[in-house]
Amino acid sequence: MMANQPPPRPRPGSASATAVFEAGISDHNCVVKVGGSWQLAAPVPSWNRLFEKRAGFSVEVVPDHLEIWDTSLLLFLVRGRAWCTAAKRTFTTKALPENLQTLLGQVPENGLQTAETSGARMNVAGRIDAWARSLAGKARNNISFLGECVIGFGQALRRPGSLRWMDCLVEMQHCWATSLPIVSLVSFLVGVILAFQAAVQLQQFGAAIFVADLVGLSVVREMGPMMSAVIVAGGTGAGFAAQLGNMKVGEEIDALETLGISSVNFLALPRLLAVTLMMPVLASYANVLGVLGGMFISATMLDIPGSAYWIETQESVAPMDVAGGLIKSLFFGSLIGLTGCLRGMKCDRSAAGVGTATSSAVVTGILLIVASDAVFALIFNVLGI
Repeated sequence: MMANQPPPRPRPGSASATAVFEAGISDHNCVVKVGGSWQLAAPVPSWNRLFEKRAGFSVEVVPDHLEIWDTSLLLFLVRGRAWCTAAKRTFTTKALPENLQTLLGQVPENGLQTAETSGARMNVAGRIDAWARSLAGKARNNISFLGECVIGFGQALRRPGSLRWMDCLVEMQHCWATSLPIVSLVSFLVGVILAFQAAVQLQQFGAAIFVADLVGLSVVREMGPMMSAVIVAGGTGAGFAAQLGNMKVGEEIDALETLGISSVNFLALPRLLAVTLMMPVLASYANVLGVLGGMFISATMLDIPGSAYWIETQESVAPMDVAGGLIKSLFFGSLIGLTGCLRGMKCDRSAAGVGTATSSAVVTGILLIVASDAVFALIFNVLGI
């Protein structure tokens, strides 16, 4: 039984030329015949309208007096493949020209999302399934990038000369130069605020000297590493995403891959190593500035000499407290580098994509810093550190 649905054929030279297609049902196989002249200026037939009242478990596309064709036929096939995927049907194009099948194979199955495909069987379960697939794809890309970084770092350990050390040193200098003024100001003010708030309460009990204990432990264990990491994420991490995103838009990363050069080893590893090595240095500097901020408040508001404040700080802050903060800062630096490089190398090929990647690198980096700090606090509590 064959049901035809041909549109009006175009007259020669008509600008509104449309395709000729018909569908029929043979057992459980539905055949779609494409023919005529396919031009991008003409409307592309709708798969929903074509199969609105038809059954069948498989869809086969065959040529039927196919004349000239352009991207419109490829768009029709891509939509049909997406429609069949959403409708859980098999999609076959073996009878079509070989060059057309090659072009169709180069388009990812999720490369085009149209209102037509989203409307086919897209209920709540379908939306959840699409969200889960998207989340799984992003997780797979993140894990793949992390694995490439780990492999590249292992190769750099075996062959130190393979790492671009000059680029690493340049990025370390840039990270220090851009972050130092803001880290200095914020760390000193954090120490001032902590000391002022503690002094107001401890003065009531005659225990003003314990301001040094509170400021020292808070800055060394938490505030110093975290505040410096947040500042670096907003500056250096965003810079990594913007640099690599612009290189992605300019197809420089594709050029490296074409030449057989790993973009991760060439671009990501020097930046990742630079920010990881600089974070403990910046955290130590932030610790010193935070303690000096508390010392300033104690000397001006509580009349505590600087020598007494420093002795009390030394007695309250153990070397393990300093080491724990530096370990956290080292981990924070690796998270900042991974997030910035990943967002930059996976961004969309547009100016808007670079902006989105930059903001995403900052937000994701800060979120991971706070989450990992909570994990470290739990681990240190269990270990009694």
